[in-house]
Amino acid sequence: MRPFYLLFLFVPAAIVVDGLHLGPTWVFGTSAIAMLPLAWALGEATEELALHTGPRMGAFLNTTLGNLAELIIAIVALRAGLLELVQATITGSIIGNLSLVLGLSLLLGGLKNGVQTFDRRTAGTNATLLSLAVIGLVIPAVFGHAIGSESAAAVEILSLGVAGALMAVYGLSLLFAFGDPTRRAGATAGGGARAAAHHKPRWSKRTSLLVLVVATGLVVWVSELLVAALEEVVVTWGLTELFLGVVLIPLVGNAAEHLVAVEVAVENRMELTLGIAVGSAVQVALLVAPLLVFISLALGHPMTLVFNPFELVALAAGVGVVALISGDGRSNWLEGAMLLAVYVIVALAFFLSPG
Repeated sequence: MRPFYLLFLFVPAAIVVDGLHLGPTWVFGTSAIAMLPLAWALGEATEELALHTGPRMGAFLNTTLGNLAELIIAIVALRAGLLELVQATITGSIIGNLSLVLGLSLLLGGLKNGVQTFDRRTAGTNATLLSLAVIGLVIPAVFGHAIGSESAAAVEILSLGVAGALMAVYGLSLLFAFGDPTRRAGATAGGGARAAAHHKPRWSKRTSLLVLVVATGLVVWVSELLVAALEEVVVTWGLTELFLGVVLIPLVGNAAEHLVAVEVAVENRMELTLGIAVGSAVQVALLVAPLLVFISLALGHPMTLVFNPFELVALAAGVGVVALISGDGRSNWLEGAMLLAVYVIVALAFFLSPG
């Protein structure tokens, strides 16, 4: 991981590039790269702090702060009024975890270890939670299109109600996981299961808190630079906010965690891989997305859960394929290749989409 530390140089570089007004492309590029080590630092600090607080509180920290970098980027985008970008980021994060990360993990893990096994109960619970999330996103969209106005007060009220219901289910899933001795490692409904990869803290509690605070502040700062340069980059590169939100930003916010998921799959620890990849998707769908609905209301840019039909189809397809693959508690490299094919198809479609 030491070469990865060199990426921290892009944090001051992004600030300097912005200060020198070298252009939005340079600002966006350096900011995006700077987010990689900062997101890693947030994850490491959260995990180290979790190791100091005991299994229950540690699991709670991991399952609430596992996607903090993505949440911060989304909040900054909400403040700028980029609602479609935020929705695309939610879609891309879920699809990326379920197709790209899990697919690459199954492919490489299967090539090295052959057929790999995992707990069918945990996989089934996560598949059900993801299916519920898709239902929660489909209903407002169908309702909004049916009444002919996606910004109507009724749609906003429905979105708030659905968001509250999804967050309640997420909270109940945590209670269920904490109450089951076989699931207390955070394998259910959480994106921060990486803490199980090491048992002894390497940082002190004070160091962990300090890194968490400093990294959070820097993520906010760099996110401001990233979002500010986004609109001009969209025009310059000929891309759409939809593509950037679905493909690029989720990769930037979760790259370090994605690499860990692949690494532990190669080590034949599929329970941990599922806890990271699928658990993170569950967290985004049931916690981050609903939370952003309420935050957007407070920021004066109300965001509804009315996603466009293509995003909903992509989400449903990703969840459906993962449910089919994980249902038997066994995986192989071919299933990983199939998931990667799903991601390539979806990413290509979003790249060609007019926005």
